[in-house]
Amino acid sequence: MRRAGCFPILFAILLSLGFYGCYSRSRPARIGSAAPDFTVRDAQRSVTLSQMKGQIVVLNFWATWCPPCVEEMPSLVQMQQKMKDKGITVLAISVDQDEDAYHRFLRDHNVNLLSVRDAEQKSSDLYGTFKFPETYIIDRTGVVRRKFIGAVDWNEPDVIEYLGKL
Repeated sequence: MRRAGCFPILFAILLSLGFYGCYSRSRPARIGSAAPDFTVRDAQRSVTLSQMKGQIVVLNFWATWCPPCVEEMPSLVQMQQKMKDKGITVLAISVDQDEDAYHRFLRDHNVNLLSVRDAEQKSSDLYGTFKFPETYIIDRTGVVRRKFIGAVDWNEPDVIEYLGKL
């Protein structure tokens, strides 16, 4: 009987150590640090991240061939519309190789965000992006405050509240 009583305690300890280990390794190294600066040029525009200081930047790495990216894009566009007066700017960087597919997607899905195509993925590599979509929240001073991996509903009250408090 004594052994049976110890098992739940031992299990709880191992479980809590496991969660701690996962948490400590999953915290992105860039959180709390200056956002790496970059310039991305495509056929339509050139964007330099450091020129956006003073704004909250929602830096989103995405692609047209990525189902979660396609899923989250409408809420990203809607959030930008709601929050632009609060100094929040979405910078959507596509890693698409196919320029025509990229432009067709923007047109067909009414994506009216600041978007630029980085087919060489230099900017996403700089951030260590390994899964699309990945989104970084950069505060007004240029510091990375949060990272999201995967699709996000950018209209969720918690997300809007978080962005509004930055």
